[in-house]
Amino acid sequence: MAAIRFKDLIVYEDDDIIAINKPANLSSLHERFDSQFLSVVQMCKDINENYSLCHRLDRETSGVMLISKNTEAYKFVAAQFEKRTIHKIYHAVVNASVNLNELNVELSLYTDSKRRVLISRKEGKPSLTVFNTLKTYKHFSLLSCSPHTGRLHQIRVHAASQNLALMSDSLYGGKFAYLSQIKKNVKFSSEEEKPLIGRVALHAYSIEFESPSKGKVKINAPYPKDFEVLIKLLDKYDENK
Repeated sequence: MAAIRFKDLIVYEDDDIIAINKPANLSSLHERFDSQFLSVVQMCKDINENYSLCHRLDRETSGVMLISKNTEAYKFVAAQFEKRTIHKIYHAVVNASVNLNELNVELSLYTDSKRRVLISRKEGKPSLTVFNTLKTYKHFSLLSCSPHTGRLHQIRVHAASQNLALMSDSLYGGKFAYLSQIKKNVKFSSEEEKPLIGRVALHAYSIEFESPSKGKVKINAPYPKDFEVLIKLLDKYDENK
């Protein structure tokens, strides 16, 4: 990954809160087995020891993250997460063409010792995600995903439970997609064809919360280049006509 400057990631800032648009493949926390990898928390602490992550995103997931500048702001935002008054929307591309209107998936989730998330009524914690279709293609769909709880891999597992595994999410049954699947007469050299997107097709698109100093705030995080290119290719070669 090319050198990342924290200030270039900022999409919102006030006296108490910073919001960044986290790139894909940047860890929120320190990697347990490889401390040389850059992490969002380390970038924050290098700037100011008082900065703290208000929540996390999976390493492969891009999008908006909130960072508090002081203890009071952290507690203020943490209380909103606990009361579930913060509204988050993710955009995801799934390996199916579906038209969803307020599909509520309410399945309890359990994380095993290998950090694989399973559906378990007995051991799992209550979890709810609401799915809506933003655009359908011939073979895929762009979905809006609103998690009302914040469990590990929640959107990925809930989507997979409906036979809507996210593109490139091999951990939960998602398949890689290739240009040759949607564009006729595509020819490649001896070099192996690369997938349309090389990581889980999930982006934290927006968040609504209360800032201690600014009141209600809504932030949108623009698509990163890989997600933007994916959508453009689907628009061009897989459009429903």
